[in-house]
Amino acid sequence: MNKRIFKDETSTIGEIPFYKIGTFGGKADAFITRKKYEEYKKKYPYPQKGNLLISASGSIGRIIEYNGEEAYYQDSNIVWLDHDNTILDVFLKPTYEIIKWDGIEGTTIKRLYNKNILNTVIYKPTIDEQRKLGKLFIILNNTIQLHERKYEELTLIKKALLQKLFPKKDGFKPEVRYKNFNDAWEQRKLGEVIISEHKGKVKSIMKGGNTNYLETNYLNGGTAQKVDAIADVSKDDVLILWDGSKAGTIYHGFEGALGSTLKAYVPKYSGDFLYQILKKNQDKIYQSYRTPNIPHVIKNFTEKFNVSIPTIIEQQEIGDFFKQLDSLITLHRRKLEKLKQLKKFLLQNMFI
Repeated sequence: MNKRIFKDETSTIGEIPFYKIGTFGGKADAFITRKKYEEYKKKYPYPQKGNLLISASGSIGRIIEYNGEEAYYQDSNIVWLDHDNTILDVFLKPTYEIIKWDGIEGTTIKRLYNKNILNTVIYKPTIDEQRKLGKLFIILNNTIQLHERKYEELTLIKKALLQKLFPKKDGFKPEVRYKNFNDAWEQRKLGEVIISEHKGKVKSIMKGGNTNYLETNYLNGGTAQKVDAIADVSKDDVLILWDGSKAGTIYHGFEGALGSTLKAYVPKYSGDFLYQILKKNQDKIYQSYRTPNIPHVIKNFTEKFNVSIPTIIEQQEIGDFFKQLDSLITLHRRKLEKLKQLKKFLLQNMFI
């Protein structure tokens, strides 16, 4: 571990970032002088590039690879292992992700002590196999990070476009328009832009049924249960969870038999467009139209909620665009989930 740094030796601004357990892996909020850094780095233990820094308290076992940057770390809370040439850091890194530290499994201990670390048994193959395993997980981790960045970037792009392609509050024209569209948008009650609203019912889950039962677990990515019933929701309908702790959540793009805690809005025009308006305002719906009592219920929504709508053709253009963007976001999210599942499988099956 690094030589101890006392609180009065740090400042909120300075030359060398000092990472405490709370800022480890993030942004430093304390600094030490370059003079002390150079002195302590020369006289006392300091990590080498590639060493794996381990959090010994808080989120126990969190790993950050030291990349050679100028930084200093809180003693005893952030540690690393000096080891001989019979084991490689590239092999230790995936090992740490599945390791069970000696003496803390099944306990409420929130700290790794030296004895916990040093008494933990690991199994290691030859150096050549360690190197190959390490390289495999480097490639896999880099691929996961790439898809994480793409997913985050696309999510941010969508958020920005929702602000640009829809009017601001009480506005009548968005900041950005498709070519040849200039008309002001009109304010309407939600009830005026839907054909009908219907509420789901409890249905018997039956073997041999062939209709998806639309309930929150399935809508949030779970496996669909089948019911012996007629589908009463199309993919163009917009769904709202009207009852429960997450009342106000909006869904779209599903077909099947509607569950009892959901309502379906059959749109007059573009369901893709209506979905984006309601999803964009989901927090507002949750805060303003949900009863404060338990159980929480969405009430008087279609009669009171205002929506701004352009011409039918512009609605279709905007709805189609966001449908494609949502599909791309979903694609990257699913790829990311599959890569994480693959990594979990490999960690469980390629290590002892």
